[in-house]
Amino acid sequence: MKNRKRSGQAMVEYIIIVVVIAIAALAVFGYFGGAVQEKVAGATSSIDSGEHGSAAQDEVQKTTSDSLKSLKKTGI
Repeated sequence: MKNRKRSGQAMVEYIIIVVVIAIAALAVFGYFGGAVQEKVAGATSSIDSGEHGSAAQDEVQKTTSDSLKSLKKTGI
């Protein structure tokens, strides 16, 4: 009979720990939710506008073509 009481007690303790962690997670998400939402919105608008994406793509193409030109000159 003692083992059953202890296992029930252990289960209640685990449930209490899970509830405390869930409440803490909700509090953290509530506290930082606005900042995360702003960052995601900024990233999404940047992707949608294509301004930063096209500039980065142009830079990669320029670097790649410069590298190929230098390879042709050196013959390596």
